[in-house]
Parts: sequence; structure tokens; C-alpha cells
Amino acid sequence: MDDILSVIIQGIIQGLTEFLPVSSSGHLSVAQHFMNVEDGSMTLSVVLHLGTLIAVIIAFHKRIWGMIKEFFLSIRDIFKGQFSWQDMNDDRRMMIMVIIATLILVPFVAIKDFFTSVTGDGDIIFEGCAFLFTSIVLFLSDACVKGLKTGKDMKVKDAVIVGLFQCVALFPGVSRSGSTISAGLFCGLTRETAAAFSFILGIPAILGSALLEGIDVVKSGAEIEVLPLLIGAAVAAVVGLLAIKLVQIIINNDKFKIFGIYTLVLGLVCIGIGIYENVSGTKIFFTM
Repeated sequence: MDDILSVIIQGIIQGLTEFLPVSSSGHLSVAQHFMNVEDGSMTLSVVLHLGTLIAVIIAFHKRIWGMIKEFFLSIRDIFKGQFSWQDMNDDRRMMIMVIIATLILVPFVAIKDFFTSVTGDGDIIFEGCAFLFTSIVLFLSDACVKGLKTGKDMKVKDAVIVGLFQCVALFPGVSRSGSTISAGLFCGLTRETAAAFSFILGIPAILGSALLEGIDVVKSGAEIEVLPLLIGAAVAAVVGLLAIKLVQIIINNDKFKIFGIYTLVLGLVCIGIGIYENVSGTKIFFTM
């Protein structure tokens, strides 16, 4: 029962924080720190990622299907010599921008251990500093002048900038959705477009992360308990879908700074607790 409760808690955290601009990796790292869970289960991590992937596919299924169709139509047009960069529709341009932004991330996959190693040091000071970075980015994006660019207006430089911000979010505590949505706002995208692009851009990132972790699971020969994993995936999917809707409502009402305040307070608390644990030599755990 304790294992299932732990899975449910981690599923809720993953589902909420994958899409809320507050960092899922940072929250999971902090939660595992206080629950005295060592880095969590690789298998569970894969399943939780797949749960959030289901959520974003459900939320944007029409747009995603349109982009998939445009991918194959683009290949057809290239071979026929009919491809036109200037005359692309909304779905085709966004599809290409997602590919460009994702390619920016690919080189960093080779050094992913550099980013994730800070979660295994038993210290949450780094996560606290990363939460503060997220807070600053969110406050700056909330202060941005409202952009007017939609998907059909996006430029290559917009995709590159969003892609670079996604790379920074590899550090636990730096929100991927917060960073990429903010980057979109910095580029002059409308709030709706920035949020949609961020969430759809997360599909290859989430899928790639799950694939790499899945390979590690297969290599490790870890035992799989099906029931807790199914529960975790379901919880992450349902909560993730609700989180997407919540973000859309909040960003459209210019209330993004709410998350900036939250990550500011959380960052300061994590740094304070981390300093206390280092000075006192006592770790703070919550038993379940």
C-alpha cells in the first residue's frame, strides 16, 4: 500500500508539474528527497512520462493530427518540387518549427547525465537555485508586451530561441514548459500560441526521455510491478490534462506571475532547508 501511495503522489506531481511552469523534474527530485526515495524507479519514471504524453496528445489531438498530415504532405511536395516556405499553412509551419526546436535539443542528449547528476547528490540547494531561475524567467515573461504572432507567423529564429530555452530546462528545477512558454512570449507569440507550441514541443522531448529511460530499464533487467505502474500512468495522464487546461486559463488571463511567486517561495525554502541540512548534518524526511 505504501508503494502505491508513493506512486500516486509521484503521478500527481508529474502530471501537475510537467505542464505547470514549475518544473516536474525539480518537484520529483524534492519529493523523493523528503520521501527518502533514491532517484525513484526508472520504470516508474518511464510510465509517468508516458502518462503525461497521453495528456498532451488528448488536449491537442486536432492540431497534432494536422501537423502529422502536413509532415507527409511536405515530403510529397518536396519530391514534386512544389514545397513553398512562404505559403505554408499554420499546421505545416508549426510542424517545421517543432522539428527545428527539437533538433536544438538533440546534441545535449549526449551529456544528459551532466544535467541530471545534480539530483543524486542528496542536496536540494541546486534545485532551489533552479527554481529561482524559473521564477525570474516567469516574472519577465509576465511583464512582456502582448505578442501578436500566431503559428503561421513563426520564424526560424523563434524556434531556435525556444529550443535553447528547452535545453536549459534539462536542469532539475528549471521548468521546461515555463521556459519554453516564456521564450515564445519573448519572441512575440500570442499567449495561446506560445502555450500550444510549448506543449506540443514537449511531445518529442517526453517521448525521447521515456525511450532513453526505457532502454536503461531493459538493460538493468528491473522487475516490473504492473498495477502500481498503471495507476501512476493513469494519475499522471488525468492530472496532466487538468494542468494543461489550467495553464491555458491562467496564461490567457495574464496571471503567469502566480507561478513566478510560487517558484520564488519554493526556491528560497529549498535553499534554506538545504543549508540547514548541510550545517546540522541532519536530513529531513517524511515517513509514509
